[in-house]
Amino acid sequence: MKDEILNLLKKEAKISDEIDDADINDFADLIEEIGKNETNHIKSSEISKDLNTRYIGKNLYIYNEVSSTNTIAQFLSQNGIGNGSVVVAEKQTAGRGRSGKSWESPLGGVWLSVILTPDVDYSKIPLITLATGVAVAKALERIGVENPEIKWPNDIMINGKKVCGILTEGVTNFNSIKNVIIGVGIDANLSIEDFPKELQAKTTSLEIELERKINENLLIKIFLEELEQTIELFNSEAYEEILREWRKRSYTIGKIVEVKKPHKKPYDGYAIGISKEGALIVEKSDGSLEKVISGECIIKN
Repeated sequence: MKDEILNLLKKEAKISDEIDDADINDFADLIEEIGKNETNHIKSSEISKDLNTRYIGKNLYIYNEVSSTNTIAQFLSQNGIGNGSVVVAEKQTAGRGRSGKSWESPLGGVWLSVILTPDVDYSKIPLITLATGVAVAKALERIGVENPEIKWPNDIMINGKKVCGILTEGVTNFNSIKNVIIGVGIDANLSIEDFPKELQAKTTSLEIELERKINENLLIKIFLEELEQTIELFNSEAYEEILREWRKRSYTIGKIVEVKKPHKKPYDGYAIGISKEGALIVEKSDGSLEKVISGECIIKN
């Protein structure tokens, strides 16, 4: 984290190149100050206008380019920036996906992270990821996307192609969760050429699917509204309602999948449902059932 924070400060000419041994927490005010400026494409005034939330998105930090919005959000959360604050960037140079995978984040996408301070056990974080997927899907429905689907646990699909990824990270303090950082990356106004060649066949954007440019600020506003609604369900422990909305939009249930878990042999199975904890329930070839809490799930053709 330290190098990423120092690089942002140097890029914005807030510190000299010689400062490398400083305590980065001394620069929290500067990181906040940089984030209070609007960029060419992301405008806090447009996001905030008529924003129908009580706390999510009321505090916005907007940057031209960062390594990862999750990293900046984690840093800010450790320095007193609280519940519902949102970090947005025009571009990410080192966007992260699950299992350490990189996420392409060029100009034209929606790259943001939300800081939450839920009073929950670590085991509930998978449900926050599912709740966020529901919020993204509902936001896409509101801008005209027909039948967005959610691929367990963290991808949003349109017509069988990925348009959004979610990365939820817990910031722990000893054995308790201090903050949860929800990272969301939506391919908004990107063309097929903006994606690496190896991803072009299985990735899409909202511009491609809707055949029109997307107002990125409006999309962010709508997503923040939907996210607060689903997080309020989570906070009130209305987990079954979240799961019901997730199941309605599931891309995974009813398909043959390959499950890859760290340090274990991959196996194929039939995805039959989602548990109340947010685990994927898979029927293996021998007829036994397994709950997949974490890992990678690949849909088989």
